[in-house]
Amino acid sequence: MTEVNVVIDGQQIKCKKGDILLRVAITNGIYIPNLCFLEEREEPYAGCRLCFVEIEGDELPKCACTIHVEDGIKVNTRGEKALRLQKTAFELIMSTHPVDCKNCGKNGICELQRIAKHLKISLKTNKYQKFLSDLPVDDSSPVFAFDPNKCVQCGRCVYLSERDGLNCISFAYRGLKRRVSAFMDAPLGTTRCSEKKELVHICPVGAFVFKDRKNK
Repeated sequence: MTEVNVVIDGQQIKCKKGDILLRVAITNGIYIPNLCFLEEREEPYAGCRLCFVEIEGDELPKCACTIHVEDGIKVNTRGEKALRLQKTAFELIMSTHPVDCKNCGKNGICELQRIAKHLKISLKTNKYQKFLSDLPVDDSSPVFAFDPNKCVQCGRCVYLSERDGLNCISFAYRGLKRRVSAFMDAPLGTTRCSEKKELVHICPVGAFVFKDRKNK
């Protein structure tokens, strides 16, 4: 393993050459907004477009989950250009997300709340027109409830299903209709994921919640 030196927000860090910048930052206690990143994934999904950072020498910000570190790179996670893109990406996500934190099973542990606090921005931003879905909540599992209206399409549950060989969850449809679904829109309680508790743990928002936390 070849070690390299990188600088993130003024902090000098030794890490493995070629490692993913977002993983290096998170491992060393430096928070960069993200929803879809999972440390165990060899290659990132890069779907949420939240983890923009500025690299010294590059004119435009880049997503930290797509950068493989090289020796000597200097990274600014709080640069003006990066923050502007982070906020725009977050506001776009919130334009399709219902905000009802007090009744959500992930209230207090939701990644959207953490990002809003980090960016000093309201969850109820009205910068973009709202496009909210009105899909039924899937209560068919004995363990969890799935609310597709709160899904941020981070792909974590899809990855989990594929990683564990269950292959019961995937993305369906396109455009604004794109959503997480079981094959042929079958209730999740009828699939091999019906009692998969990890779906709740891996979901960064309130799309998957344990039934005993639903509506609390």
